Amino acid sequence: MNTELRNKILTRLESMEGKVGFYFKNLVTGETVGYNEKEQFLPASIVKVPLLAAMMLMRERGETDFRELITVPKEEMRPGCGVVQHMTGDENGAVTLDINTLYRFMIVISDTTATNALYKHYGNDKIIETLKELGFKGTQFNRAYYDSVREEAGIQNYFVPEEMGDMFEKMYNRTLISKKASEDMENILLLQQINHKMGGRMPEGFPIAHKTGEEEDKTHDLGIVYVREPFFVCFASYETDIPEFEQFIRDTTYEIAADIDPELKPMEGKKGFF
Repeated sequence: MNTELRNKILTRLESMEGKVGFYFKNLVTGETVGYNEKEQFLPASIVKVPLLAAMMLMRERGETDFRELITVPKEEMRPGCGVVQHMTGDENGAVTLDINTLYRFMIVISDTTATNALYKHYGNDKIIETLKELGFKGTQFNRAYYDSVREEAGIQNYFVPEEMGDMFEKMYNRTLISKKASEDMENILLLQQINHKMGGRMPEGFPIAHKTGEEEDKTHDLGIVYVREPFFVCFASYETDIPEFEQFIRDTTYEIAADIDPELKPMEGKKGFF
């Protein structure tokens, strides 16, 4: 990254209200730029990716079969993103889907009901234990979405930009759990349909393996942009000006990509969501 662009990014971050974070790493050269990159942020939907990594590790060990069916009762349907809550169920309104379908809904359209169903299926303690085995410290999935009891007790989920960068770098290098697990995670992240932030100024369909997160007081996006020299970038925010920060995400992703390759040619063999 050229010095002018680096300084521009850091200056913008320093001027923003609230708490903001940023972490960039060129996955070819190893160059990094960070701002509050070691801090914990409240994640919204970002921790759905570490949850998927935990599931992949359990699958690798033979502790789960992604063909297994899970029934989601009507009373466990949750608002927000997703389609499970709108699907036609049985006579009681319950919907039954396999784990493969649920995790795809969780990542591609950020389905909260699907996420909670998976979280309940594997169990709070098992997920926390598996995330620790994967090396996460500050990144934590400690409660399901809309769990008011645990939330009122002060139990929260968190993510750390640098830790997420380490996970995505391992995925890119095919060392996250195994080659197959890394490929499976990358392939589903490339199908992300919420693309108005990191993908907002990039050419339509440009390959970006990423995950967004947003709630009323926070907006995030993080993932790998597959230009000639692929790079990981994470944008995190809390209690900031959301429209301003999302424009910063769009502009900065584009400017970094164009700095690496002005022609914006996708990495050979990579395809994004069209």
